[in-house]
Amino acid sequence: MIKKRKTYFVSDVHLGAPGLKNNREREILLTKWLDEIKDDVAELYLLGDIFDFWWEYKKVVPRGFTRILGRIADLADSGVDVHFFTGNHDLWAFDYLSEELGVTVHHSEIIKEIDGKMFFLAHGDGLDPYDKGYIFLKKIFTNKTLQWLFSRLHPNFAFALAHKWSKSRQYAKVNIDDEFDENKEGLFKFAENFLKKEHVDYFIFGHRHVMLNTEIGGNSRFILLGDWIKNFSYGVFDGENFELKKYNI
Repeated sequence: MIKKRKTYFVSDVHLGAPGLKNNREREILLTKWLDEIKDDVAELYLLGDIFDFWWEYKKVVPRGFTRILGRIADLADSGVDVHFFTGNHDLWAFDYLSEELGVTVHHSEIIKEIDGKMFFLAHGDGLDPYDKGYIFLKKIFTNKTLQWLFSRLHPNFAFALAHKWSKSRQYAKVNIDDEFDENKEGLFKFAENFLKKEHVDYFIFGHRHVMLNTEIGGNSRFILLGDWIKNFSYGVFDGENFELKKYNI
């Protein structure tokens, strides 16, 4: 029997995205990947924007995603520690995923030791101090009063409104130049400043839809996980080394 000692990381799947026509195909690919890692995964980190939009009413959750939700529940039931980080598209995850699937939901970044290494884990949205517009927008999205008012809307109208908003701003990050300029990258600057006060071995983010594994601060690594729109990428840590990989479609 394979010893379970690997930790997997994935982000930015954007299941159900109204601007994409291959949502079913991408969901099936993700389920295949989850099936393939189930024998050696100890922990699974879903680092945000797994869903293109997610909103929980008290008695209503989004339609669809049954294959993914079932696979995640099976992993959690088998003893795998599954962590779900809210992203800027699915930040309205409340208690459904934790109560029904058995995952741990994180609404902000965490620092965690994994096999003797320190990991800074976050979706990445809101950490760029220069992105004032989004920081203000996130305050609106996380305002409890505004969330209560939105939940008063009928689901058909509320979801149509959210999908229209999502489609209008769909994946500006997907078409960015793949060349990485650390002098212009807000998340990289954030990590550099963080290292001045505390050491971590790995910074792992989603959000940017870019694959990157580069040195930072001399003896730390800065990781961008890519996405499941064009890269179909994920990270894996075996206790000694971290690798950024593409799923073999």
